[in-house]
Amino acid sequence: MMPEIEDQVEDAVVRLPGMRVAYDGAAFDETALAATWTDQLQGWLNQAVAAGIAEPNAMVLATADAEGRPSSRTVLCKGLDDRGVVFYTNYTSSKSHDLTATRYASVTFPWYALHRQVHVRGEVEKVGVKETAEYWAQRPRGSQLGAWASPQSRVVDGRRALDNALHGIERRFADVEHIPAPPHWGGWRIRPDLVEFWQGREDRMHDRLRYVRNDDGWHIERVAP
Repeated sequence: MMPEIEDQVEDAVVRLPGMRVAYDGAAFDETALAATWTDQLQGWLNQAVAAGIAEPNAMVLATADAEGRPSSRTVLCKGLDDRGVVFYTNYTSSKSHDLTATRYASVTFPWYALHRQVHVRGEVEKVGVKETAEYWAQRPRGSQLGAWASPQSRVVDGRRALDNALHGIERRFADVEHIPAPPHWGGWRIRPDLVEFWQGREDRMHDRLRYVRNDDGWHIERVAP
């Protein structure tokens, strides 16, 4: 590492305890909430898009395996309605193994620039074949080829192994106009029982409002920051 970069890294480590951002967002109270969590999330997502947030539909997916060991990674939300939020992946991936074992997950939309985040958690289910096919047809051809080529989450023998796998798939589908979805690929839907909207406020007295589902439907609660 170059000396000047080393100095910058050491300085950053020293300054970590003092790193903080002043959250000066407007008040977010119960009267500002939409009638449903879906409408509220769609509204905040629209505002994130309008604000130019990079990858506004990115969300951090947290899962746990059968032994309770947690994992997290970023995925993209590709569906949102009153049934839940949807993302797509390889069904042989580590995340899919976790979801198959526990049938439960959470995601968090981190809109740092807006001093906002949304947390969704609940049971999971696989997306139906028809819905998966409709989404698959919208994916760029390169992404379709990559889904066929990548043995997601498996150990591979270097980058060349991945490149060779992709070249092989390119040859396989060279004369195919409409590439089908792989049988090992599809969507997961999180059917929420809790959706929390977090708005940063001054002095770390943030607003946290939740839609919580019970036997009688959904109700609103506020929790302390």
